[in-house]
Amino acid sequence: MTCNIHLDGRSTRPILADMNSPSSSDFGLLTPPTAPFATGIRSSRDNLSLASANTGDLSLSVNYIPTKFSSSILSGGPRKRKGKGDEPSLPKRGGGVEAFKSNEARMPQGKQRLRWNRFKWILFGANTLLTIYSLAALVVCLLTWFNVWDHADVIRTGNRSELIISTLAACVGIFTSVIGWAGILLNNRGFLAWYTFLSWVTFALLVTPGYITYKRRTFNLEGKINAQWSRDLGAEGRLRIQNQLLCCGYFSPFVEATVSQTCYARSVLPGCKAPYLDFEKFVLKRWYAASFILVPLQIGVILAGLLCSNHITYRFGKGMMPERYRLNMATMAVIMENYANQLADLYGADIADEILKRSRQTLGEVTPTPSYTSVSQTHPPMSPFHAKYSSVGAPAPEAI
Repeated sequence: MTCNIHLDGRSTRPILADMNSPSSSDFGLLTPPTAPFATGIRSSRDNLSLASANTGDLSLSVNYIPTKFSSSILSGGPRKRKGKGDEPSLPKRGGGVEAFKSNEARMPQGKQRLRWNRFKWILFGANTLLTIYSLAALVVCLLTWFNVWDHADVIRTGNRSELIISTLAACVGIFTSVIGWAGILLNNRGFLAWYTFLSWVTFALLVTPGYITYKRRTFNLEGKINAQWSRDLGAEGRLRIQNQLLCCGYFSPFVEATVSQTCYARSVLPGCKAPYLDFEKFVLKRWYAASFILVPLQIGVILAGLLCSNHITYRFGKGMMPERYRLNMATMAVIMENYANQLADLYGADIADEILKRSRQTLGEVTPTPSYTSVSQTHPPMSPFHAKYSSVGAPAPEAI
């Protein structure tokens, strides 16, 4: 509430004359302050200083200064861009308190149907991409676990840790994409926040098997194969590799071999070192190549989530006033006291008292609240102006 009365030398009779024509539409919840209007602090223009003893309960809306807002807001819409012609400058639809009216849509209404904005289409494309390669990776991992591929048992035996991490990455990717679909289709920014966070987790799990396989193949793969065959595989693991690669023993049937129907002392099968080493080189190269190819795609998904998650609709959040900015009794006391001080400074305490007395007569009939002379007093909480969302858009009371 601000006072737009200026002291320019004119008579104050029009102000007093207006007091004789009361309006029946005036209403409120506070009794205006009475003289002397917080004497001793009248010279201060800081609203918060008027209630320094109770600043913790004040709403931040007490600092409202219209000059702090951009000219686009004050003019009623965004600025015109170059090349857009002389189209009317109108604010975007679908937001603010208007969203709580009956039959109000969250999305802007087109000519015939509701339409998605470009941010939502970008998220749709990025999440579609994530869904496709996550499902493809999971299918490949499952077919390997079920021993469908040729020599898949060799991978399950010799590259078990990499296979587990890859399967976990694919599952997390699918779960992330499901969260993304829920956020996109429901216009839910909470889901999209989790989607953006989980996309980082998917990225970490995606890079891990690629790094492990690249490091294993690049740095002394032969020595790692030697140590694995002699220490880690055991008799059962060596037997499975021998059966898959049709070999016997490591160098020959007499060196670290597991006896079977095809591997025995007189077996003519070659040793497993050469075929196993060649197989590992081939598989590991394909593995880290596939992992690193998906890295730029996953980074694109992350960027899309970061840049577009808060713009799936033209309205940010739920369109409600933050609790810290909602008016309360203490804040209204500060505003009314400041208004009284402005009247007293411009026209004197006597005229200001007469103007506020007329408001007290109207407002006192609605709410019998006790009068106060200092906003530092404690004020009991009362019901807000709008008890229901259906009251949003109701006509405002006439200015005093």
